[in-house]
Amino acid sequence: MTISDIMWVEKYRPKKISEIVNQKDIKGSLSALLKNQEEMPHLLFSGSAGVGKTTMALCISQEILGDKWKDYTLELNASDERGINMVRERVKKFSRFAGLDTEIPFKIIILDEADEMTSDAQTALRRIIEDTAKFCRFILIANNISKIINPIQSRCAVFKFSQIDEKEITTHLKAVLKKEKGKADEKGLKEIAGYAGGDLRHAINLLQTAASTGDITQDSVKAAAGLTKTNDVEDVLKLAVSGKIQDSRNKMIELVKVYGMSESDFLKYINQALFSAKYDNLEELSQIIAKYDYRILVGSNPEIQLSAMLAELGKFSK
Repeated sequence: MTISDIMWVEKYRPKKISEIVNQKDIKGSLSALLKNQEEMPHLLFSGSAGVGKTTMALCISQEILGDKWKDYTLELNASDERGINMVRERVKKFSRFAGLDTEIPFKIIILDEADEMTSDAQTALRRIIEDTAKFCRFILIANNISKIINPIQSRCAVFKFSQIDEKEITTHLKAVLKKEKGKADEKGLKEIAGYAGGDLRHAINLLQTAASTGDITQDSVKAAAGLTKTNDVEDVLKLAVSGKIQDSRNKMIELVKVYGMSESDFLKYINQALFSAKYDNLEELSQIIAKYDYRILVGSNPEIQLSAMLAELGKFSK
């Protein structure tokens, strides 16, 4: 089996709204909005990772702007450049740049991970959205809509993307695998869908990793999923509960920063590790993890919160 060097996530990224997996109601509403393009409002897409928010934004841009979509679309990741200067400089420069083609109704600015922007940056953005409304449309993308300030929410049509169920993920994986001439058994695909937890991007990446080793089976998926990484989370927990806070924190930061494990995955795995290990203080330890999960959800700095969580778990070493 020959595995393509190109990431399958990009290779099979939908080009049209109709090709996006699931999100039937959103696809219908957006298709209706696009019938009168000039009156399309700013859009705000929310929902968990890997459900099609950014892909939908790119599809809209291609549908409205046609062949010139790359010239008239600015795509920014707010989590990389969360300061107010990014909002003022890059967005203003692009939105005010002269030479709007008469064939296109407006320019499009896609702001990914907008919920990672500071409140000041969002306030500045709100003014820019107002000032450039004649010739720009914003598509804001957020995992957590509660972190987007109300004045921005009220200026957008809000669409909440749902997680993709395991059956639809499995169907899509089969279609990708057929194009790549790969083989998989049902248990292997089900294992991938289970790991993905509604995140199609994660599922496709896992499929490609597993396929690079040969036919896809439950065992090859477990190896590809880096059960070693989930084992590493177990080690983080053991180190914390035994009072080795610094070692525990270093390993946690390595998993998040170097290996790219999301904070939500880290918390999910540490919770699983807690119940697998059957600690005596299960109730208190579980409540600590739940408390920090909530703090991160409402917008606290994840690294600080996870470090504090490990320090609090360390109290039980005594």
